[in-house]
Amino acid sequence: MTAQYLPVLMVTLGALGFMAVMLGLNALLGPKRKAADMPAIMLEPFECGSPPLQTDNRRRTAVKFYLVALLFVMFDLETVLLYPWAVLHRELGLFGFVELLVFMISLVVGLAYAWRKGALEWH
Repeated sequence: MTAQYLPVLMVTLGALGFMAVMLGLNALLGPKRKAADMPAIMLEPFECGSPPLQTDNRRRTAVKFYLVALLFVMFDLETVLLYPWAVLHRELGLFGFVELLVFMISLVVGLAYAWRKGALEWH
C-alpha cells in the first residue's frame, strides 16, 4: 500500500526542494535595497506603464467580465475533457461516443443560451 504513495511523495519532495532552491537563489542573488533608500516613485504600484488609477475600489464592475470568464472556463474544460476521450475513443466504443455526444450537446445548448441572452456581445 505504501508503494502506491511513493511516486506522490517523490513529486511532493521534488516540488518542495525546487521551491527551497528558488527561494534560496532569490535571497542570494536578488536585490538588497531597502525601501527607505528608494525614491517615492519606485514604491508606487506599476500597472503596464500607465499611472495607477486613483479611484474608489468599491466601484461597480460590469457583469459582462464575469460572464466572459465563466464561458472561457466552460469551453476550456471542454477542451481538457475532450483530450482523454480522443486518446481512448477506440477502447470506449459506442458507449464512449454516446457519452461524448451527451456532453457536447449540453455544451452546445449552454452556448446557444448564452448567445441568445447576448452574453457574447461586447459593446
